[in-house]
Amino acid sequence: MNIENTQSQMRKGVLEFCILSVIKRGEVYPSDIIEEMKKANLNILEGTLYPLLTRLKNADLLTYRWVESSSGPPRKYFSLTEKGAAFYKELEQTWNEMASSVEAVTKGNGNTNAAVTGETIIVHPSTGNENQL
Repeated sequence: MNIENTQSQMRKGVLEFCILSVIKRGEVYPSDIIEEMKKANLNILEGTLYPLLTRLKNADLLTYRWVESSSGPPRKYFSLTEKGAAFYKELEQTWNEMASSVEAVTKGNGNTNAAVTGETIIVHPSTGNENQL
């Protein structure tokens, strides 16, 4: 098994949440997002960021405005829409639940789903389907 591939998949899974977290703090220029991600050791290339920003904008989660620049072409600054803020809130809740569950599993603290949601989940081995109790 290739560890780099697994690490890459894990990073991709949280990338959207991290980008929205940066934008949630206020209007931001894409290079600011890249810099913020670098500081956190989550390096992202423009070729990855711009398509993701476009997808989020097309889903009405982001909006942007053009700002004239004295040192070059106008810059596009992104911010969350109301729908984006609500989406972020749901992602944040999901992240917190997942982080608690992963920590419980990796630390050996037992029944993660019950600890996080108060529910017991049974996964049927033959089908992989979940039932809540």
